[in-house]
Amino acid sequence: MKRALNFNAGPATLPEAVLKKAERNWLNFNNSGMAIMEMSHRSKEYEAVHNQAISSLRSLLAISDDYEVLFLQGGASLQFSMIPMNLLSEGKVAHYVLTGAWSDKALKEAKKAGKTAIAASTKEGGYRSIPKLDDITLSSDAAYLHLTSNNTIYGTQWHAFPQIKNTPVIADMSSDILSRPLDMNQFGLIYAGAQKNLGPSGVTVVIIRKELISESHTQLPTMLNYHTYSANNSLYNTPPTLAIYLLSLVLEWVEEIGGLEAIQKENTEKAKAIYDEIDESGGFFIGHAEKDSRSLMNVTFNLANDELSAKFLNEAKASGFVGLNGHRSVGGCRASIYNAVPKDHVFELVQFMRKFRVNN
Repeated sequence: MKRALNFNAGPATLPEAVLKKAERNWLNFNNSGMAIMEMSHRSKEYEAVHNQAISSLRSLLAISDDYEVLFLQGGASLQFSMIPMNLLSEGKVAHYVLTGAWSDKALKEAKKAGKTAIAASTKEGGYRSIPKLDDITLSSDAAYLHLTSNNTIYGTQWHAFPQIKNTPVIADMSSDILSRPLDMNQFGLIYAGAQKNLGPSGVTVVIIRKELISESHTQLPTMLNYHTYSANNSLYNTPPTLAIYLLSLVLEWVEEIGGLEAIQKENTEKAKAIYDEIDESGGFFIGHAEKDSRSLMNVTFNLANDELSAKFLNEAKASGFVGLNGHRSVGGCRASIYNAVPKDHVFELVQFMRKFRVNN
């Protein structure tokens, strides 16, 4: 079977080696006579998978014992609510940096839980950039600072993060977690839906500093309290066992190919190939993000007019490329080039872009 040239924004490409390994074990996991999704989440076989996934995440991201690694459901969207419910106490203000649609949605949910403020925003500029660190303002009663590390719709990414004493920095890393080395100690909490770089949809990873987990939130629903997950190793109820198994295989794959340094090198090469074609096209392709804010995960661009964009997308689809349409809210084109997108597929896209430009 020929693999699709898949540039979907999410759910996105999974490593072929991971899919093949899962296929080999699909009906008979570890000679159990069962598939992994048929096993009890209380079984020793599944518990080993669960704990290995946590251990691998700790190793790859250099997560210290000061943090808990939790597996939840509900995607990043549920975290938009859980974070203020758990961390925004009375008399405090949650601060948000607006760099795109997802940070805006996170802010809207936080407003339902308590007081909020905008610490910085690039909305007026069409979300073409990331704010300068000096432009971020916090009040003395800040509960936390929330940001979205990579913006899938607009193609911007934080390349350095604010470091603030006495105020936890919280990052939605759904679309760029595991794409580069990370200093976890800069953050109070990071969270990520798995369906871009970590695995399939269905599981959300939360990495939270232990001191932020409160046992006193008795007013919160049980399943919306971080303490429930930390106290039970994310096994209070049935977790998404198949998704966590596949996540563990993705982490194993990252380790096998050289870890986050190797991943970052490959991601940089893939992004550079597409951005070079955009920059050298003489304005034929028009990048959305400012150069110092460009994402290594989502390359967003337009052509001169809607008709030419439609022609490009139609011809790309006919040539086997999948998922190059921009987000429905902004249109245009977008190539999502997460960890598992092969470099060869990116180079094929660049060749297609060049040929289309010459012919048009």
